[in-house]
Amino acid sequence: MSFRFLIVSFDGLRPDLVSPELMPNLCRLKTVGVTLANHRTVYPSETRSAFPSLVTGATTGCHGMVGNKYLDRSVTAPRFIDTSDAVLLRRLDLESGGRLYSAPSLGEIMAAAGRSLAVLATNTPGTTRLFHHKAEDFGHVRLSGHFREACTPDDVLAAIEAQIGPLPPTPPKNEPDHVGQHWITSAFLDVVWPQYRPDITILSYGEPDVTSHFHGTGAEATRSIITHCDRQFGRVLDWWEAEGRQAGVQIFAISDHGHITGHTRVSVADSLRAGGFNPSDAPAPDGEVVLVPGQVGALYLADPNEAKITRLVATITSEPWCGPVFTSGKDEINGIAPGSLSNNLVFADHVRAPDVAFSFRADDTVDPFGLVGGTFYDNDRAPGLGLHGGLHPKELAAVGIVGGSAFPDVGSASTLSSGICDVAPTILHLLGIDAPKTMGGRVLDELLRPASPPELSVRGEIFEARLGSYKQVLRRVTVGDTSYVESGMAEN
Repeated sequence: MSFRFLIVSFDGLRPDLVSPELMPNLCRLKTVGVTLANHRTVYPSETRSAFPSLVTGATTGCHGMVGNKYLDRSVTAPRFIDTSDAVLLRRLDLESGGRLYSAPSLGEIMAAAGRSLAVLATNTPGTTRLFHHKAEDFGHVRLSGHFREACTPDDVLAAIEAQIGPLPPTPPKNEPDHVGQHWITSAFLDVVWPQYRPDITILSYGEPDVTSHFHGTGAEATRSIITHCDRQFGRVLDWWEAEGRQAGVQIFAISDHGHITGHTRVSVADSLRAGGFNPSDAPAPDGEVVLVPGQVGALYLADPNEAKITRLVATITSEPWCGPVFTSGKDEINGIAPGSLSNNLVFADHVRAPDVAFSFRADDTVDPFGLVGGTFYDNDRAPGLGLHGGLHPKELAAVGIVGGSAFPDVGSASTLSSGICDVAPTILHLLGIDAPKTMGGRVLDELLRPASPPELSVRGEIFEARLGSYKQVLRRVTVGDTSYVESGMAEN
């Protein structure tokens, strides 16, 4: 029997929120599948870095989506890029001759093999496009639960709207998105699967991420939308048990990152000014350093010489909010600025990478909902809300559960480290399609052959950097030839 694959993603779902009370259906998959107990995302732990890693099987430094937002210095006048904009991403891909990604994506690979990839998502329009940024070039299905500009082909969208109802309007950001999750689930079950039977389908629920950002990771509204998404997944699981499994469908249930809780608001721009810099949030004639907004700090200097980078790192590492800091590599471990580590250690060295990247300082405080993980932050929201992007273990922890005939050790858990980059090479292996050399993820052979698992060496690695009273510690684990970032923390 030939395999088909369904990847179901829950954006921003922490693994420790997968419980029988909140998510009985995802727990039902655990009983008939295999749980990846040490599954992680990439750095930065942002959605539009992580999902490109899902579809390229590569880390940020390889595929080039270095953050939700970045500064494009490949053009004469540097420009600020917000990757939530699907129309902008299409234009960038066309302008660059098809090189939006610096690595082949799953949709391109499948098309070259005469196979299909379908996407149904309620994430931002840009995220939806990034799952399969060339879908219109191959006639593949890509549907947003809200945004027409991310949908293709037009006739497929029209047929779905005629059968299950019009594309739902985008709900206000402070309201959980119930309708969108139901719509994309119905679109898959009622139209996309029965009429098109894609070789791979990505069904991406944009929750609980948005609700966590605006209500808190353990808030009642967030718990409610988690349960709602689980009910939609229950519809999918019912279909799989009645029909999909017999048709050779293998399920990957994943998340792209976790959340921790913001506890202390700060102003990075004020700290930079106090350090003698003139920051701006976009390229400007008199701007000395562009500060890209977000929970992962990205600093782009107008004149990125080593002396200025060194002074910039010294400025931020003297602040109590500063967590791990990365610059281009002086060697395999150290960055060019004292106190920084090399971008290479977190697999984030790319031409689009900032001159200085930092995470806000995180800790293991317990939030009002009883969840471990707190952090400094820089935005206009109140304390107590969900955040991600950095290197706290709870930000990097991701859901990973697989089910189907390819994974025979049902009801078990694999304790070997795995990551979001491993999904694509495992799928291609099962389809008999050669993975490109850009895929740094590994085939999860231990799930495919549990009776005779491969002998893989496992070793931990610790890297440190210091500057005055500032110290950062990065932890990784390597399985065979594949390394995963476990955590990065800083202290004074």
